[in-house]
Amino acid sequence: MKNKLESRLKYLFTGESFAIILFIPLSFFINYAYPDLQLYSLFSFWISFFLLEFILIQGTYYWHSKWKGLITENKSLTPIKTVRILKKMKAVNVIIIIFSILLFVIDILVTYPSLPIGGLFISGFVFIFAILEFINYFYIQLSYDNLSDLRYLIKTKKFKRSCLSKDFKRIG
Repeated sequence: MKNKLESRLKYLFTGESFAIILFIPLSFFINYAYPDLQLYSLFSFWISFFLLEFILIQGTYYWHSKWKGLITENKSLTPIKTVRILKKMKAVNVIIIIFSILLFVIDILVTYPSLPIGGLFISGFVFIFAILEFINYFYIQLSYDNLSDLRYLIKTKKFKRSCLSKDFKRIG
């Protein structure tokens, strides 16, 4: 059982790390291949991209902390220090989300009438993806990528609370 959990946690933090790294050259490629999108000229793209990467870094930190605790101390509980840091990061994330919406409005006002609709659409997609990641980590588990999670979802027809949300409740 411990080996299975250890493998799962390692899979989660390495997957998030890989995404963080992969998204950077992917954004360069999209900006280079489709200059009409004007991605890098949009404030909304930069803040949305930053938000996504920032949340993925928090996810990597969370899963790595759980994994490290399991392999070094044989405990599956998230270290309290990690939970406290991420509780503070939750508030920071909300501030960035609000600021992101403001930057979308600024982009629309500044670039009108030559608004790069495609770039704004991609910025919106990145923003929505970041919001979904935020919800997935801090509130409700949205990712169901293993048989156990899928069985739970089918059986109960309800989403699970996120692991981090449970940790917040545990420490009060």
